[in-house]
Formats: sequence, structure tokens, C-alpha cells
Amino acid sequence: MSPLKAEKPEKTAVWDIEASHPDIAEKVEISLKNVMDPEIGMNIIELGLVRNITIDPESDKANVLMIMTTPFCPYAPVLLEAARSGTEEALGKETTIEMGMEMWDLSYMAEGMGGDWGLF
Repeated sequence: MSPLKAEKPEKTAVWDIEASHPDIAEKVEISLKNVMDPEIGMNIIELGLVRNITIDPESDKANVLMIMTTPFCPYAPVLLEAARSGTEEALGKETTIEMGMEMWDLSYMAEGMGGDWGLF
């Protein structure tokens, strides 16, 4: 689900790519739904880990800003690289990845996903 459609907008990332390149934003979202957190068994979109995606108009390079569910996530390098390469493949543009310092909480998850954990 696109971050723009989330129930709690104050906890929702609004991707810059949705405004600047709406024709390709969904393609990236679909690609990133294939990046699964192996411990949790949910994808990084459902978890709300992708906080922003931008395309620099000068260099035409993409940048993905992500957070992790915990500061010391053992799968962070794998998840970050999978998100970077998935975005690069979906867009056909060189892509960089940035790990944000924003603290994740359960409210970042896509609507209805907490039920899988018995939380909502």
C-alpha cells in the first residue's frame, strides 16, 4: 500500500517520487514489496521501513531512505542492499540507499498488518 493511502498520516512517509514521478512510483512500490524481512516475514512496504524515495533532477539518480525496526537489526545490510537494487532495477536508474535514524514503531505498518502479529 502506498504511504499516501495510510490511515495515520503523521506516521506515514510521503515519498517525493509520488509527486515528481507518479507514473513510476507504483512500479517501485511493487518491486519493494518483494523485499522481505526474514525475521518478521513481512515486506519492507508493509512494515513502513521505506521513508522516502527521491530522484535528483540534475543527476537523474534515485535515493531511498529507509529505517529498520530496531537499531541493531542483524539483517539491515541485506535489507538495505535489496531495497537499493530493487529500486535500481524498477527504475533503471542508479540508486543510492540511506539509513535514517527515525525510530520505527508499530504504527508505521500498513493498515491491517499488525493483525498478523496479533497486535491489532
